[in-house]
Amino acid sequence: MLRYLVFSVVALAASGAAAQSVTVLGGGMARKCSDAALAGESDRRFEEDCTIALTTEALSPRDRAGTFVNRGVFKLRRGEFAAATADFDKAVSIQPELGEAYVNRGAAAVGARRYAEGLADLDRALALGVQEPEKAYYNRALAHEGLDDMKSAYFDYQKAVELSPEWDAPRRELARFTVQRR
Repeated sequence: MLRYLVFSVVALAASGAAAQSVTVLGGGMARKCSDAALAGESDRRFEEDCTIALTTEALSPRDRAGTFVNRGVFKLRRGEFAAATADFDKAVSIQPELGEAYVNRGAAAVGARRYAEGLADLDRALALGVQEPEKAYYNRALAHEGLDDMKSAYFDYQKAVELSPEWDAPRRELARFTVQRR
């Protein structure tokens, strides 16, 4: 089984997105790609491991989709949003129920300031279920902010903190808000 990485746009720009990787089981280059994505790497040499796995290894559909997600995460971490999106699109075409592909595609859209598009993918990811939903909520908060929906952004940052209290990024974002009753 692959482990897929979900990326959060919060770390990309000043407000980077959060990514999610996919764990790939077994050996070979797909596993090496998965391990590097989970470790937070972004170097092109790890992306090449994914490409080698995709072109030379016999992978199950889930592991093939996960390897596309992981390769896309490396690109996403470098701010290569269009190239990352192409990999996430391939993952979705292979495994349409893979929530991590939608979280990462949503993060890429948010990073590229296509907030409404990102929001749709992030909603889909949450509906499908993901291993790290706090990253989906965080990215969705960024999309809401980009669309000037501060109330929804606030509640999504709050949900990210609730799900992952030790994660600093959503707590920092929440600190910018002032809540007033009307």
